[in-house]
Amino acid sequence: MLRRGIAVLIGGATLLVAQAAAAQPAVQQLGADFWAWRGTTQPASSDDIPRIVRPAGWLPDWSPAAIAAQRKQLAAFEARWKALESAPQSISEKVDYRLVGSALARVHWEMDHVAAWRRQPHFYTAQALNPVFELLLPKPPVSHARLDEVIHLLGNAPAILAAGRANLDDMRGPFVDVALSQIAEVPESLRGMAAGLAPYADAGQKKRLSAAVEKAITAFAGYAEFLKSKRAGLPEQTAVGRESYLYFLGNVGIYPYSPEQLVAMGRQEWARSVLFETLERNRNAGLPELPIGASIGAVTAQLDADELKVRQFLTDKKLLTVPDWVGHYKAQPFPAYLAPIGWLGRTFDFTSIDRTGQDATVYLPDPSPKLGYFNLSIARDPRPIIVHEGVPGHFFQLSLSWRNPDPLRRRYYDSGANEGTGFYAEEMMLQAGFWADAPKTREIIYNFARLRALRVEVDVKLALGEFTIAQAADYLEKTVPMDPATAHEEATFFAAAPGQAISYQIGKMQTTEFLAEARIREGKSFDLKRFHDYLWTNGNVPIALQREEYLSMATGK
Repeated sequence: MLRRGIAVLIGGATLLVAQAAAAQPAVQQLGADFWAWRGTTQPASSDDIPRIVRPAGWLPDWSPAAIAAQRKQLAAFEARWKALESAPQSISEKVDYRLVGSALARVHWEMDHVAAWRRQPHFYTAQALNPVFELLLPKPPVSHARLDEVIHLLGNAPAILAAGRANLDDMRGPFVDVALSQIAEVPESLRGMAAGLAPYADAGQKKRLSAAVEKAITAFAGYAEFLKSKRAGLPEQTAVGRESYLYFLGNVGIYPYSPEQLVAMGRQEWARSVLFETLERNRNAGLPELPIGASIGAVTAQLDADELKVRQFLTDKKLLTVPDWVGHYKAQPFPAYLAPIGWLGRTFDFTSIDRTGQDATVYLPDPSPKLGYFNLSIARDPRPIIVHEGVPGHFFQLSLSWRNPDPLRRRYYDSGANEGTGFYAEEMMLQAGFWADAPKTREIIYNFARLRALRVEVDVKLALGEFTIAQAADYLEKTVPMDPATAHEEATFFAAAPGQAISYQIGKMQTTEFLAEARIREGKSFDLKRFHDYLWTNGNVPIALQREEYLSMATGK
């Protein structure tokens, strides 16, 4: 039985997954319908993993009528899902069914628990501007057609902000402060973006873009005045609370842990990473710090060259299959139009399910000792960010997932799996010897680990109301340590998007436990590359579900 299960697994489990998909057309159709709907309704985010392909001509709509329509459609999807409860038979079929349930629960989480559309004024800044930001992430040049889309989306900003005024009936003071801080950046950011786009625009587009920019700036000014008039007396509490957090853990993220267990796990891993970083620094005593790249050209050239070395290392060490069709993770300086709006989100273009095989792009600022935590590490050595964000991290993992033989698993996303795999990749490469000749880079990797472990405690305490944003930022700044600006940015993001910050550390820990059990179950037949190929191909699926499916196949049950 064991040999038969392993034989099936050798192809990356593609046969069983494909059979499971074919065996439940109703579940697959529900998933297809849901994700088509999500393409029009999913909130824009500063995060990179949740990005989704939007239909041509799409405009975000957060009017009260649109929200009511979302609720009605969600109820219809849930009715269809519940009617299919008895349909799945195999473990793989049950995994697919639970994926749809998790995706539906995520919409409830967004609308009814986090409720950013009611509580977070900066949510509307994101809905107005992040679609424009995402449209400008693919590398230049910017075609006339893409520029027309930018103008189309930017012209919708006043309507989005008007919806915010109508919907924000439960605002929280700290989130108003965040919104006002962001709005202060908008005029210079949008005008800078427009100036950077000018070389790609014809005369008519320049005129229309300028008009759209000025209308958006005026609308944001009015929105700021509205927020200022409401600020006094607002609740200072940003926490979603224990009951809602438990809903997320059990129904959305499918984590088999309580908040207290999460904190204990994070603290244990934090202590481990502090030990390893301390030992590494002691071992490297007297060695000079890594130099900062001499120029942006030097840094981008180094990143591009190192990406090839990463791919070769994965192949030589038999860690992971690297298909030739997967594009490369490449760097370039910020285009003039993107730099002014870079604060809106992660400045990576991972491509998309419709652009698999294309190269990904990471945009980098000029190297300087004044750079923030992550950009400074890239200026010293690009390899850690390549491994986490590029290859074998997010870009590579998403590329493989987008070609999963099971359509449901291509479009589903879960940061617990995605970010957990990215963090796991860092330690995988470290322990496999990739940084054997780079002692100061090993220090960076261990410091990254300290941050990811601390994020667990920060996430839980923000969600349960045991930390304010200011307390969380101060804790990160002093304990990682990291620069104040990055610490505040992280704390703000985690307060607004509870559940995301646990994904790195907890996802990695789930993965290491999964691997350990698979190795014990399979014994001498265990193959690390085969295991990783399964993990990466199904990398959008929560680790708990991956583990259940893989181990059932390994035992032939």
